[in-house]
Amino acid sequence: MEKSSEISGFYRLSIEARRKILREWAGLTDAELAAYDFPPGIDPGIFDRMIENVVGSYAYPLGIATNFRINQKDYLVPMAIEEPSVVAAASNAAKVARAEGGFSAQTTPPVMIGQVQVLDVADPAAARLRILAARAPLLEKANAQDPMLVKFGGGARDLEVRVIPSPRGTMVVVHLLVDARDAAGMNAVNTMCEALAPDLARLAGGRSLLRIISNLAIYRLARASATFRADLLRTESMKGSEVVEAILDAYTLALVDPFRCATHNKGIMNGLSAVVVATGNDFRAIESGAHTYAAFQAKEGAVVRPLTTYEKDPRGDLVGSIEVPLAVGLIGGATAVHPTAKANVKLLGVSGAAELAQVLASVGLAQNFAALRALATEGIQRGHMELHARNIAATAGARPEEVDRVVARLVSEHRIRIDRAKEILDELRASGSR
Repeated sequence: MEKSSEISGFYRLSIEARRKILREWAGLTDAELAAYDFPPGIDPGIFDRMIENVVGSYAYPLGIATNFRINQKDYLVPMAIEEPSVVAAASNAAKVARAEGGFSAQTTPPVMIGQVQVLDVADPAAARLRILAARAPLLEKANAQDPMLVKFGGGARDLEVRVIPSPRGTMVVVHLLVDARDAAGMNAVNTMCEALAPDLARLAGGRSLLRIISNLAIYRLARASATFRADLLRTESMKGSEVVEAILDAYTLALVDPFRCATHNKGIMNGLSAVVVATGNDFRAIESGAHTYAAFQAKEGAVVRPLTTYEKDPRGDLVGSIEVPLAVGLIGGATAVHPTAKANVKLLGVSGAAELAQVLASVGLAQNFAALRALATEGIQRGHMELHARNIAATAGARPEEVDRVVARLVSEHRIRIDRAKEILDELRASGSR
């Protein structure tokens, strides 16, 4: 009989009852079902309230990046990520930056954009002026939706009105600019947009449709910079000055080629998103905003630009900088309820969302520098391969006491494949080696 995924009342069941259904559906063994178990210190009820249809948890490795000094303050940075070498690369880059005082970071005020789309407007240019003329009462009404945010110094700050041609006619799109303080801002901004939508439709003489926050947070930016001394970049085969030039050439390819730029910016997010996940923030929103900002900032003739910039200073040292929208918060969401996220925030010791954003920008820059340095010198694979080989050895069935031997063979042969790992294991076991 064909199985059906239409399960009436699944959401009403207990976690154990849902697991029983999964066992029957997929024929899961006890060991496989145990992989869904909640880690010690996590109340299953917390997860069951966070999302729907909970059956367990999915654990990422959590590592700590060391050596970070940002605005004259030291940090241990939690990073949740599955990709090998990311934590080590960030730590090594931070160590190089530390020689020149570490990272300098700043943020702009935490202003988010809420959008209200108004359609079927007969006179959009005039409608724009009518809405702007009603700015004061509209902002007052928006702020009435969240008096606590206003009490803590935030709230609606301004309005922008855009007239946008489209294949379905001209649209009037109102941007509500809201200072979200230490929150990411989703709930506050969406509530304000919902409240203003009828008034905006009336003023424009049209009908409102979408009322939602934008993840392109162009007014909520984090910036960081660091100097990487040339003499600390030398390798066995390259002088430090040669490494600086090679990194600049590698960066230039990202400036002129979108295929390289996509991977360049992904390298930034390797570090940045790992900290976002570790602190319980919305990494999808951060990723979307960052990559869209990279396109938004592209100069004429380009479709995207790197989120980082590299230059050579008068001493010949490499100076890196980054600018990225970072709508992160410490109030509400998973950050406020997930025990691991709360512990990670305490470990970081950040005083607010602005400081968290400064750490994130610094980690993103460090990660990108580390990737460029590896690419421009030894190649990206050398740092990845030993860690990757350990994963391959474990997947092939190597016991803890066998892993190092298997990894050594895989790396020396430059054949890091699971079939080869199994062959090596068979050889070791046949010879009685341990």
